[in-house]
Amino acid sequence: MNQISTNLMMVKQRLELAAVAAKREPEDILLLAVSKAFPARAVEEAMHAGQTAFGENYVQEGVEKVQQLAKLRPWLQWHFIGPIQSNKTADVAEHFDWVHSIDRLKIAERLSAQRGEFPKLEPLQVCVQINISDETSKSGASKIEVEALCEAITKLPNLVLRGLMAIPAPSSKPEEQRQAFEAVRDYFVGIKLKHAQDFGFDFFDTLSMGMSDDMEAAIAEGSTIVRVGTAIFGKRDKITA
Repeated sequence: MNQISTNLMMVKQRLELAAVAAKREPEDILLLAVSKAFPARAVEEAMHAGQTAFGENYVQEGVEKVQQLAKLRPWLQWHFIGPIQSNKTADVAEHFDWVHSIDRLKIAERLSAQRGEFPKLEPLQVCVQINISDETSKSGASKIEVEALCEAITKLPNLVLRGLMAIPAPSSKPEEQRQAFEAVRDYFVGIKLKHAQDFGFDFFDTLSMGMSDDMEAAIAEGSTIVRVGTAIFGKRDKITA
């Protein structure tokens, strides 16, 4: 068993234990392996160990991996989780299945239009990123903008709004981690309750939150996707061929 396989097994055990502690079903939580800065062969190793969902932060790097692993495309699901510049939306729309990091309407509109250029592709599954900790250095819609942005996205073709994503300010204290994730969940629940019937939020079911250092706190507060990189692939170095 290689190191990635061993790490994956340990992370899945953490996820299962956290789910049980929260009185949740482990199957209701997707483990997203964040493969940024790791080569395509690392993704392939993880896939052979049973992992199918992968997250990328950088458009060019992610697209290169999707293309390198094109033969495995039917078994892989690609999620884009990083900030998106306007000049990169076409590549994201063409190559990814999910986008977690929409933080303004212009990006959503471009993704919608460009996804429509590929009629054989399923609609792009998307989340709105909320800047829950009000960090000026971090992407994400502000707390006062997030509801209106969600509402606007539901009117766009070729996108399916699935929920919210957040990267709270880092903390080593579990109680502070849970407070931040609880705040995200409260926004999610509030938007869903208010708009479920008016805007057809049938698929508004996703809370993308929690990483290697705080996944237990995120699961306790309702996360449905945890984004884990370091605990699976190890310390990040520059990507190699």
